[in-house]
Amino acid sequence: MRALTLVADRNLVVADLPSPPPPAAGEVQVRIAAVALNHIDVWGYRGMAFVKRKLPIVVGAEASGTIEAVGDGVTAFKPGQKVVMYGALTCGHCKACQEGRDNLCENVGGLIGFHVDGFARELMNIADRLVIPVPDAVDLRDAACAPIAFSTVQHMLFDNAKLHPGETVLVQAGGSGIGTVAIMMAKAIGCTVITTVGDDSKIEGVKKLGADHVINYRQDRFEHECRKITKKKGVDVVFEHVGADTFNGSLLSLKRGGRLVTCGSTSGPTTTINLMQLFQQQYKIFGSFGATMKNIAESLDKMAAGMRPVIDTEVPLDDVGAALKRMESRQVFGKIIVRF
Repeated sequence: MRALTLVADRNLVVADLPSPPPPAAGEVQVRIAAVALNHIDVWGYRGMAFVKRKLPIVVGAEASGTIEAVGDGVTAFKPGQKVVMYGALTCGHCKACQEGRDNLCENVGGLIGFHVDGFARELMNIADRLVIPVPDAVDLRDAACAPIAFSTVQHMLFDNAKLHPGETVLVQAGGSGIGTVAIMMAKAIGCTVITTVGDDSKIEGVKKLGADHVINYRQDRFEHECRKITKKKGVDVVFEHVGADTFNGSLLSLKRGGRLVTCGSTSGPTTTINLMQLFQQQYKIFGSFGATMKNIAESLDKMAAGMRPVIDTEVPLDDVGAALKRMESRQVFGKIIVRF
C-alpha cells in the first residue's frame, strides 16, 4: 500500500509498505480517503517533535475514511461506513479517559502522525474505541477537518473559554484553518467577531465567514484597534494560537476579567507577561491542546447542520511536500486536504 513517509527532516516520500493484517479483536480497518494538514504536520516535517521518535514514520494527524473490515467483538461499525479517527493513542482506562477528558489521558502512547505512524496511508488498523462515525450529510473531504481543526476550536471556545452568545471575541489569524472555524462557530451563536489577517487578500474571505471587523496586523496595532472598536472596553474572549508575536497584544485587547484561550505558538513558544497586569485586570488564561472524542462528534454535528470547513487547496498524495511549504508561507486560507 502507499504511505506518505518522513524519512528525514523535510524529506517526504511515498513509500510502498505492506498492507496491515486483518483487524484484531476490538479493532477496525479503515481505508483512508482524505488527510487534512495542520501546523503539527509542519512541525513534524521540520523535525520539531515534542519527544524523540524513530524515522521513517508515516505522517498525517487528521483524516477520514471508510470502514474496510471489523475485528471480533466490534458491533458499532460495519464495512463501508464513513468514519474519522481520534489522533492520540489514549489508554482508555485512566481517570481522565473514563471521564471523557481524552486529551488529558495520563498514559497517552503518542500523537498519531507525529510520534507514531500516522493516517497518510491507504489502510490502517485502529481500536474501535478511537473511531467516530460520520453523519450521512457530511462528505469525507469535510469530515477530515473534524478531528483537529473543528474539534480544537469547539474545545477552546466552549469547554475552556465558555464563550456566550452576544459576547465579543478576537480571533487571531482568521484566515488560518482553525481561525476560519473560530469565526464561524462564534458568529453562529451571535457573537461580535473581530479578527486579524496578515494580508489584505484575506479580508473579503473572513468577512464572508461572518467577521464583523477585520484588522491587518501588519499595518495596524490590533490591540489599539480592538480598544477603538469596543470603545476602550476590550473584548470578552481572545482566541489565540499565533504565539509570541501576538500574545501580549492579545492580553491588552481583553476587558477586565476577560478570557484568553490559546492552543498554539507558531510564531515562537516563549514570551514574557506583566504579572501586575495579569492580576489587576483579573485575566483568565486557558491553555488548550487537542480535543475530546465528544468535541469531534459535536463538530461533525455542526458540519451536518451546514457549517462546512473552508478548503484552501486539495492536492494528491505526491504533492504534499508543496502543500506543507504553502502552509509555512502563511498564504493559506482555510485547510489543505490531501486526497488518496
